[in-house]
Amino acid sequence: MAAETDVVTDIDTLTGWGRTAPTLAYVIRPRTYEEAAAAVRAYGAPGSRGSIARGLGRAYGDAAQNAGGAVLDMTGLARIRAVDAEAGLVVCDAGVSLHHLMEVLLPLGWFVPVTPGTRYVTVGGAVGADIHGKNHHVSGSFSRHVVSLDLLTADGQVHTVLPGTPLFDATTGGMGLTGVILSVTLRLLPVETSLMCVDTERATDLDDLMARLTATDHRYRYSVAWIDLLARGAATGRAVLTRGDHAPYDALPVRERRARREPLAFRPGRLPAAPAYVPEGLLGRTSVGLFNELWYRRAPRRATGRLQRLPAFFHPLDGVPHWNRVYGRGGFVQYQFVVGHGQEETLRRVVRRIASRGCPSFLAVLKRFGEADPGWLSFPLPGWTLALDIPASLSGLGAFLDELDEEVAAAGGRVYLAKDSRLRPEALATMYPRLDDFRELRARIDPGSVFVSDLARRLAL
Repeated sequence: MAAETDVVTDIDTLTGWGRTAPTLAYVIRPRTYEEAAAAVRAYGAPGSRGSIARGLGRAYGDAAQNAGGAVLDMTGLARIRAVDAEAGLVVCDAGVSLHHLMEVLLPLGWFVPVTPGTRYVTVGGAVGADIHGKNHHVSGSFSRHVVSLDLLTADGQVHTVLPGTPLFDATTGGMGLTGVILSVTLRLLPVETSLMCVDTERATDLDDLMARLTATDHRYRYSVAWIDLLARGAATGRAVLTRGDHAPYDALPVRERRARREPLAFRPGRLPAAPAYVPEGLLGRTSVGLFNELWYRRAPRRATGRLQRLPAFFHPLDGVPHWNRVYGRGGFVQYQFVVGHGQEETLRRVVRRIASRGCPSFLAVLKRFGEADPGWLSFPLPGWTLALDIPASLSGLGAFLDELDEEVAAAGGRVYLAKDSRLRPEALATMYPRLDDFRELRARIDPGSVFVSDLARRLAL
């Protein structure tokens, strides 16, 4: 039964970006911090199903769903409160998107310090998932650049939380379960243009790819490899490696300087949206195999110093609205795991197993992570991370991924909770050694489970 508040409330069916496991919830749209606090009090009363904050819905699984309870849509709290263009700091509401930050900050010569593969995530979501990008080996994940955050906790109080404290480490990567992030002070990255200077090369197989990354990744701020997970035999793990950095103005050719009177302009393009209905099975082994072959062959064997716009380098899929529809009504699972340095053989085995299984994934990327971040449930650890999309309708997928979970956990690795929609709870403690600390702190500051989600129930967080 819905609690009574003055905030705009609807009953809606929600899913993650993977469009699996829909559940019904009361969706509340607070317009002020006070309204957010009132909603938390109302839906945290005894007998209620609690609440969870939600941004733009780009978590792939069930992290921002709450069956039978409340979901706080934070996108109405989207003010940029202050910008210090000298120091490179921004203070903003948690509902501000990275897209909007780029629109405002790029003309001032600043860029977000970390961005994932989409700019349509909120700052609060970026902290709650402790997102990472192509620059983790250099810059770490998002929380490393947070100066402070304001957190609404279960007791109705707003706390200013600083790095180095237990509440900060539980909140960054804590999937919204310590409270509602209201605002964030973020340290920015200085840039001179809205262009990237990009090097591209092909790797013939997985060992070739890892050797190239290990030998030369330190030369680049950003690095990512698209990997063909349908290639087998001698070509297993073949990839296209793309790396680069922000182009300085003085490095632009003279013709580019003349053509770009606004070197910091941010103008992302958009293609037509994916259709609302896509036939099941469109992305099968044959079609994805053909795509992968063409993508690999059209990539240059080696190209250096090419200029590329920011959206094309960081967020190519953002140019296609609702691209997640291409998997059909059944949706898709994104599986992302990390294993540490010294566990390269585990990575090889997993890639071989995926290739032998014939998982039709055309969105598969491999990256190297740098130093681990302090968040207790933060995903990265020094090593190798592989992410792939798989149609949820693939026969036997659940059992196959359970087997991969066991192999990853045995190697000291983990899966990414912001992407997860199907992990078994018994695997979680092995993957996240600070899980007991997280549960203890959560039980202490939120004994009534005011903040809860479908993910939290499924994994007993």
